[in-house]
Amino acid sequence: MRRPWLPLAITLLALLGGSARAAGDAPAFFTQLALLLVVSAGVAYVCQRIGLLPIVGFLLAGVLAGPGALGLVSDPELIDSAAEVGVVLLLFTIGIEFSLEKLARIQRLIFVGGGLQVGLSVALVALLALAFGVRLPEGIFTGCLIALSSTAVVMKLLADRARTRSATGQAALGILIFQDLAVVVMVLLIPLLGGQGGSPLDLVWALGKAALLVTGVLLVARRVMPRLLEAVARTCSQEVFLLTVVAVCFGTAYLTSLAGVSLSLGAFLAGLLVSESRFGRQALSEIMPLQILFSAAFFVSVGLLLDLGYLARNLPLVLGFIAAVLAVKGLTGTLAVRWLGYPVGISAATGLLLAQIGEFSFVLERAGREVGLSPLGLGAGGTQAFVAVTVLLLALTPLLAGAGERLEAARARSEPPRPVAPAAAQEGTHGGAELEGHVLIAGYGHNATHIASGLDLAGVRYRVLTLSPGGAQEAEALGRPVLRGDYTRNLILEEAGIVRARSLVVADDEPETAARTVLSARLLNKDLFIVARIAGEEHADALLRAGADAALSAERAGTLAALTELLRHHGLSDPEAARTAAQVFAPRESQRARIRLTEEQLASERCNHTAVTRAVLPEADGVCPECVALGDTWVHLRVCMTCGHVGCCDSSKNRHASAHFHASGHPVMRSLEPGEHWAWCYIDQQEL
Repeated sequence: MRRPWLPLAITLLALLGGSARAAGDAPAFFTQLALLLVVSAGVAYVCQRIGLLPIVGFLLAGVLAGPGALGLVSDPELIDSAAEVGVVLLLFTIGIEFSLEKLARIQRLIFVGGGLQVGLSVALVALLALAFGVRLPEGIFTGCLIALSSTAVVMKLLADRARTRSATGQAALGILIFQDLAVVVMVLLIPLLGGQGGSPLDLVWALGKAALLVTGVLLVARRVMPRLLEAVARTCSQEVFLLTVVAVCFGTAYLTSLAGVSLSLGAFLAGLLVSESRFGRQALSEIMPLQILFSAAFFVSVGLLLDLGYLARNLPLVLGFIAAVLAVKGLTGTLAVRWLGYPVGISAATGLLLAQIGEFSFVLERAGREVGLSPLGLGAGGTQAFVAVTVLLLALTPLLAGAGERLEAARARSEPPRPVAPAAAQEGTHGGAELEGHVLIAGYGHNATHIASGLDLAGVRYRVLTLSPGGAQEAEALGRPVLRGDYTRNLILEEAGIVRARSLVVADDEPETAARTVLSARLLNKDLFIVARIAGEEHADALLRAGADAALSAERAGTLAALTELLRHHGLSDPEAARTAAQVFAPRESQRARIRLTEEQLASERCNHTAVTRAVLPEADGVCPECVALGDTWVHLRVCMTCGHVGCCDSSKNRHASAHFHASGHPVMRSLEPGEHWAWCYIDQQEL
């Protein structure tokens, strides 16, 4: 297909670059920043039109804008600074995705798998270099450059393809974390290789500082960060929340850099800090726009380094080096993951995914140049070859990742199922098993509580979305599944399963917020049935134009009508829907609320008996009826999640909860104590 606008766009960019060089009023940094944004936006659009992955497009944009082509960017140091911010923000968002508990599960991947991959890569490259007459120090130096992979590119690819929590994604993450730790040692090792000072004691001291600082960060994650973000969230100010999250990200990265740890690893640790808070998903949604912007700067900055003239003159040499790097990285990555017991398909896919050279290798190369080291001892020519190989391999990474996925799928079809090593256990999606055909309730106020009660009565699964700490705690106290976050943002709606949901109830009393939520939801799921709360009749038309199917008013009659329509949409007959909705408002003895297991408990693999549970109305309120009949006292109360029977715990004299299990066979009991949400399966002997 002919694209007549493409030459015109390139010409306009060239003219823009020339006019920018002639401009005298605008500050230099602003001119360069404007050019960066224009180039990035233009390339993103072109990539979208021709089906090219954005990462490759931004790399090509850097090549196009660099001094070897159009020369649009004349201040690469500014772009490098923006790129550094992009890497920090990218690793921060990746850290939020992984809690400390999840990382503990892949510690063998980090230290055994990562150690094997880095060690084998350095040793193999050094031996090959010796065979070609390269001195051992420069062979080890080259091995260090090649051993590192690109955390930014790999994690961005995995996130875009929703494979971060796959077995391949977690294997890659574990090895990348070790590589980032290894950078600390490599930076300290380079002066020793160059024969310019340093001692083993200096190395030990630097590593000790880094270990102490990392330990301190992890302690803060457990003790301080959840309370801090909870307090900030209670201000209900998005501005304050965003500033706090950015401060945590950059502050932690800076503190860790003081101990010689890379900024990217510090940012990853900052993400872990935030992940320990219940507001981690909200933090992710706030920071994501900044991360996208600055990550583009990183990929453009890498493209700026490529000298097209050198590449044209030395293409066979560069292609030979690319083949050698692919062989070394693919082999060592595959062997490292295979050693841990992963299937061949996953191991090979991980090896291909990590087969490029990383961004931190540029840092090492500059440090080596200062002490007289160069890739393979080839001087300036070796540096240019290293840059060309790195840029081209980064551009090829999406293709290598795709080849790895196909290989993994082919091996999975040709081999019988095999147990994967414990470290390889895959994580489910955030918040437990994926919901299907469920209801999302955006906002948790007076209307939402009635809607949730009606859904409980009908046995319809749902999830509450709210930014209010008080509302979230109230819902959780009733066993209702909650996701804390700003439901006007696509990321939070997608996290809640908007694509798989059948209905959405927007219970926010702010008309503008409700309208934005309806618009976002309708774009993400055109078949969604949407009920939106209106503050007055004058807002009804605006919400209906935004995409709502029905209006929810604050009055009891409006809530009753909306709930009836919602239940009808979820398969209840007209009489059943009307009767269930009416029960929500009917006076009940002692006004006890129905309770249910949380989504995490329902999805737990520890227990095979949650399917027999349901939302139950406890048969008693604050007492053990059987103890009362006996005239005895009790210690704690439990409720049967099959029939609602209330009995005392095993710490009590009569143990009526256990007696009920032995008499009825109902397996799962839940605590009825205030603030406690745990449950116990008598058959599996597991706490949920």
